[in-house]
Amino acid sequence: MTTRVGAVTFAVPQVRDGSFYPSALERGLRSERALTLALAEMYVQGVSTRRVAAITEQLCGVELSSSQVSRATAQLDPILDQWRTRPLGELPYLYLDARYEKVRQDGQVRDAAVLIATGVNRAGHRQIVGVSVSLSEQEVHWRQFLQGLVARGLVGIQLVISDAHSGLQAARRAVFGGVPWQRCQFHLQQNAGAYVPRQDQRAEVAADIRAIFTALNRHEAETLLVKTVQKYAKAAPRLSAWLETAIPEGLTVFAFPAAHRRRLRTTNGVERLNKEIRRRTRVVSIFPNEASCLRLVSAILMEISEDWETSTIYLAFDAA
Repeated sequence: MTTRVGAVTFAVPQVRDGSFYPSALERGLRSERALTLALAEMYVQGVSTRRVAAITEQLCGVELSSSQVSRATAQLDPILDQWRTRPLGELPYLYLDARYEKVRQDGQVRDAAVLIATGVNRAGHRQIVGVSVSLSEQEVHWRQFLQGLVARGLVGIQLVISDAHSGLQAARRAVFGGVPWQRCQFHLQQNAGAYVPRQDQRAEVAADIRAIFTALNRHEAETLLVKTVQKYAKAAPRLSAWLETAIPEGLTVFAFPAAHRRRLRTTNGVERLNKEIRRRTRVVSIFPNEASCLRLVSAILMEISEDWETSTIYLAFDAA
């Protein structure tokens, strides 16, 4: 057995019917549980399997293979599965976003979609409510993911905040059709760049859009939008047409308390979450399968969610 002090050999007496096994040992276990958990924790914290194996050799004098480290992390699966399927409750605000990780399948490297749902509960704390990894078609994956949240008891959603990915939007309308949608204002400003005809216009267009989003109320925002659409009607007709149809999707937030708007305008909180995931998954580069990707991402998110739920209040509902 591999332990924290090196390899230890246990002589287990053999009896005729094979029924005897020391109660102090777990049948079939080839490494000490404390060491196994330490290996899993190192991997979750962003240490590559090769580096974990090298550290273990230096500390314990025992060389472990990358596959042994991977098997050690697999022991986290029951805990992570329980966290991913835990019951949910009332969640006024729901943020949806996706990122992609490289996964090997049938000898090919493909992009697997990692779907993440975060939210703010009635107590004002953020929490991560769900994560899913799949190589399947995006709309189907999103629909199954959102239906799974509802099946776990998610209720009371007042606003969904996300980008305008087509697969996500189709699934959102199918599952949360009656819930208002706020399109991420940060992504809207980024998307506007594709419609600006000249480089020297970019700063001006960005300032005009920002003025709309920071208006005191929706009426003022819509008035500024009309003026902006007219302003670019001749000089940049494609931009003008895009502003008229896309910008209103970012104004839903005006129907919600002013104290909450800054937090509801964008999915920037999820973007910061994605950066932390990327920091730890980049050491893997390519996951051997979807399950290993889901395992690592789930462990990272569970840790972050627990910190969120015990930290300071994100939104104060009483003050809204």
